[in-house]
Amino acid sequence: MHRKGAQNRLLVLGSIAYDCIETPVASEDYILGGSASYAGLAASFFAPVDLVGAVGNDFKQSDIDRLKAHGIGLDNVVRFGEKPSFFWRGKYFDDFNTRETIDVRMNCYEDYAGATLNDSARSSKYALLGNISTQIQAGVFGQLNDPSFVMLDTMDLWIRNSNECLRELVGKVDVLVLNDSEARLFADTSNLICAGDRIIEMGAKSAIIKTGEYGAMLFHEDGFFTLPAYPVRALHDPTGAGDTFAGALAGYVASKDSSDFETLKMAMVYGAAAASIAVESFSCYKLEETGMAEIRRRADYIMKITKI
Repeated sequence: MHRKGAQNRLLVLGSIAYDCIETPVASEDYILGGSASYAGLAASFFAPVDLVGAVGNDFKQSDIDRLKAHGIGLDNVVRFGEKPSFFWRGKYFDDFNTRETIDVRMNCYEDYAGATLNDSARSSKYALLGNISTQIQAGVFGQLNDPSFVMLDTMDLWIRNSNECLRELVGKVDVLVLNDSEARLFADTSNLICAGDRIIEMGAKSAIIKTGEYGAMLFHEDGFFTLPAYPVRALHDPTGAGDTFAGALAGYVASKDSSDFETLKMAMVYGAAAASIAVESFSCYKLEETGMAEIRRRADYIMKITKI
């Protein structure tokens, strides 16, 4: 299951950023963040990854080396020489669920309209279109030759501002993943079960609704599945938890070369395990430090506590 034995490469699109984060327990400045960074690092434990995104003139060589050390290909990452990288500064309050964005700067992403994929990336059979502009997601999707599995992540900003484009793209992908508030907004209902059903009616083959500390739900033509979260007792920074979940999930699917109902259920287990590790540190430090052995241990525990 580890990436060294995997044959299918996974394309991961998203933002690559620097974050300054304050939580109730600590703070950290200018650490590697962004949807593609979290998702790519998590996926790399299961399958080799090709990252698609942009960085600025301040992107550190140490972070390039950090990504490459996990077998992550950067040939489809555009470097802008005259602007810095995407930047986000945020603060979490005592419940870790309430978050305030203090500063956000698009920087190089103001000029990034999406990548022209190289031949290797175009031939990717597995792809995660991580959280970024829906137009950029659609542009990258349109360059894929004949993908076997494409997962789409989004957020409330794109649901509000790019709804028509998003709905069109949802009908083309295999899985739409979003959190509970986003699902309610997108499906225009307060009932999450009805929201999942409506997303399937929109044309998505399956939908995964994340419910934070309560886990996630899978809506699929072959059935419904719900999964609890791993019980985290040392919450440090929830930034990137959803991206980590999506990355590990997509990486697992690529490693199995299958995306049927049973595979997706198991992929959610590994996604939840990886996400639970990521929130115990800033950036992906804990996930990188503990690696696949701890992901497996937590996945086994999740499977244990779901048995009756």
